[in-house]
Amino acid sequence: MTHRTRPVYFVLLVVWLLVVVWQVVEHRRVEEAVRVALINRSKDISGTVGLVLRSQRRFGIISQDRLESALSALIKPDELTGVAILNTRGEQVASAGVPIDLELKGLVPTGIHWAQDSVALMNLVDLGTNVTSETESRPTLILSRDDIPGPPTNRPAPPPGSRPDETNAPPSPPQSFQAATNGAAFGTNQPPDRERRRGGRGDGRGDGRPQFGRPFWMSEAEYKTAIETKGVHSFVMILSTRPLTMISNYDLWLRLVISAFAGIAVVGFGMAWRTLARTADLEVRLVRASELNTRLKEMNLAAAGLAHETRNPLNIIRGLAQIVSRHADATPEVREKSRSILDEADRVTAQLNEFINYSRPREVRRTAVKLGAVAGELARALNTDLEDKAMKLLVPADLPVVEADEQLLRQMLFNLILNAIQAGERGGEIRVVAEKVSTDEVRFDIRDNGPGVPTDQRTEIFKPYVTNHPDGTGLGLAVVQQIATAHGWDIRCLANEPKGAIFRLTHVRAVG
Repeated sequence: MTHRTRPVYFVLLVVWLLVVVWQVVEHRRVEEAVRVALINRSKDISGTVGLVLRSQRRFGIISQDRLESALSALIKPDELTGVAILNTRGEQVASAGVPIDLELKGLVPTGIHWAQDSVALMNLVDLGTNVTSETESRPTLILSRDDIPGPPTNRPAPPPGSRPDETNAPPSPPQSFQAATNGAAFGTNQPPDRERRRGGRGDGRGDGRPQFGRPFWMSEAEYKTAIETKGVHSFVMILSTRPLTMISNYDLWLRLVISAFAGIAVVGFGMAWRTLARTADLEVRLVRASELNTRLKEMNLAAAGLAHETRNPLNIIRGLAQIVSRHADATPEVREKSRSILDEADRVTAQLNEFINYSRPREVRRTAVKLGAVAGELARALNTDLEDKAMKLLVPADLPVVEADEQLLRQMLFNLILNAIQAGERGGEIRVVAEKVSTDEVRFDIRDNGPGVPTDQRTEIFKPYVTNHPDGTGLGLAVVQQIATAHGWDIRCLANEPKGAIFRLTHVRAVG
């Protein structure tokens, strides 16, 4: 990480963190919106329960059985699982569905309790007032069948002219029982039509008071107690949070996918920026390398020209040394020194020839070359060197025909065989082996049983001026690699079992 890329990586990291924070905030907003929607749904259900109370009650009283039957119809396992109506004491007076624990934490003070799979909601609607009309101010009572009076008792009949809500005397048993059990008008012993004809408001007195109040069979104390124990005051329901959980989980996975894609995009952009920065650096380096390469070419040409011009004086020195060594008046000491001059001149000339050969550009002219014929010529040319060390060069007669530049191939094989002779031991053996890799590709090896090449030097020996021989120039194998590269071949140095080295050429195209 350089000083140029560090700020870019920091900005990308900040952008990714902002995306993650944004997704977290949006997920919480979605969760809150889903909760609000669930609460609003509970309010809709509350309104439905209010409609049930309006439709089922008569004169402020509703049968508990009929109410619970209507509430049971609202129960849905995947939405509404439990309903309860409470009195002013917080006691349950009617319910449907699963039992509701009224001691849930947070339910009383806050009106809401969130559980793992459900939510309990309380006091959503004050059913005692909101579900009644504007002129009805008395609370609604939920009475069971036991609370509704049965056949006539020994209680005295109400005095003439007395109001039904101020006396405990019941009307005639058949009429009161029928009105109570059928949910008809409580609090009067006259038919509703007659009451509506009196005063136009159904109050029996024309003073604006509702026609119903305290049930005629209850005393004032009993009525107050009934309001506390049987009156509709609050409402509790249990709603399933499965839809909320499903929506929340889906949104969470969506946010995670968005964050992951944002992270991938940030990483990709960072890698692209790094690649761009490296490409820019490489372009700068390539320009500098091109300039340096141009200078090296110029120096190479100058060095090659200098080497070529140096050979002429060396040839003159060598010729003069030969003349001195052959002069009749030359003493043995002079002749010995003259031969030393000849040897050094020959050695320097060989090095100059190798350098000129290495610095020469390789232009490959491919033709069909008989590998066996070239190897046979080289065996005859190097016969003297082989005899000096009593070595054998084995060249098979069935070597294939390859596509190559004949002069360059001859020079490459000459250097490889000469290197094997110089590195081999007396009485050693050198083999030229060719194997077909495919129908149009062969590989051939130059194998010897000499001391071999150490593992750490098998790539170094192809570099210029790297040699293990005291008399070597260090350019022979470098020229070999240069010729192989010009042909598009690969050359490697391998170990020969059980002893020696193998110089293997691969990707050589066969002809025919």
